[in-house]
Amino acid sequence: MKPLIELVRQLEFSREEIAFLLGRREKAEVEVLRKAAEELCFAYVGNKVHFRGLVEFSNICVCDCHYCGIRKSNSEITRFFLTLDEVMQAAHWCSEQGYGSLVLQSGERRDEAFIEFVENAVRRIRAETRTAKQPDGLGITLCVGEQTRETYARFRAAGAHRYLLRIESSSPRLFRQLHPATQSLEHRLQCLQWLRETGFQVGTGVMIGIPGQTLEDLADDILFFRSLDVDMIGMGPYIVHKQTPMAAYEAEMASRGGEVYQLALNMIAVTRLVLRNVNIAATTALQAMKPTGREEGLTYGANVMMPQLTPTEFRKDYQLYEGKPCLDENRDQCRMCLQNRITGVGRVIGLHEWGDSRHARDRQD
Repeated sequence: MKPLIELVRQLEFSREEIAFLLGRREKAEVEVLRKAAEELCFAYVGNKVHFRGLVEFSNICVCDCHYCGIRKSNSEITRFFLTLDEVMQAAHWCSEQGYGSLVLQSGERRDEAFIEFVENAVRRIRAETRTAKQPDGLGITLCVGEQTRETYARFRAAGAHRYLLRIESSSPRLFRQLHPATQSLEHRLQCLQWLRETGFQVGTGVMIGIPGQTLEDLADDILFFRSLDVDMIGMGPYIVHKQTPMAAYEAEMASRGGEVYQLALNMIAVTRLVLRNVNIAATTALQAMKPTGREEGLTYGANVMMPQLTPTEFRKDYQLYEGKPCLDENRDQCRMCLQNRITGVGRVIGLHEWGDSRHARDRQD
């Protein structure tokens, strides 16, 4: 293996080299990796951090994923579905703050009423958030799971232009561990292909530190991102939710907390080294593991954050994992907190911009 200082400056990486980089734990080596990723971030996507105002509009879900706190079999949470007016209130606030983009996220449903709700929300957001500074209105990312190709086409026609469909793991073995038999990796891959065919900028992501996951599994995930030619990545450390079948791993995950946290940061850095010009989110799960997690994610090469816009009274019932931060903050408090985190690491906020990834712009050009 090459010396680390040479390895991080390569243009192409093998599976073995990616796994090696992911496994760095010694402080000096981690700093070499972090610094290289941060420099590449500045070179390829700039010093700006773009906000995606996050509206979790429903926790009703038809899926029963083994790791997820809003799985349909969890009877210990109160189910909710925001009204269209509540979604629009959040969208108008998002536009007024200059966030530039918004994410509509929910549990999975595929019925016509749900599809029409999303379509109507997207159309109204695009029409009602046009300003002099942002004449095309807010950029819209959808994160509403597996749908049909026809449904994706309807969402795209309504005005959404980015879609995040996490894969959780590209390993068939780990995917089966995380999902019931009614869900398949093959269908998830088909959905990602349909998203690209219908004109979306495509995002995906994985969970880091899943019990039984190896460095080679994570290396394969990064190579999967590259093979899919993705535009954006949303990934974070795996954190147990007690109201799921995977609560059996709670003690094991608690003992591995520091290891998993550093591995999640390394994953951001190595993904930046390999994919270079994609958007990478500093996710809330990092902050759940360490108070400074999201700003540390930025220093390892991330360039997107997702401020919470979900009405405060509903947030406690939208927890995919335990210990989700910011449940009691209002929108203004969340905005000020993230602004301080971003400026505290020397970055600036890209206001009144969609903040599409350079990868997407280059591919379209």
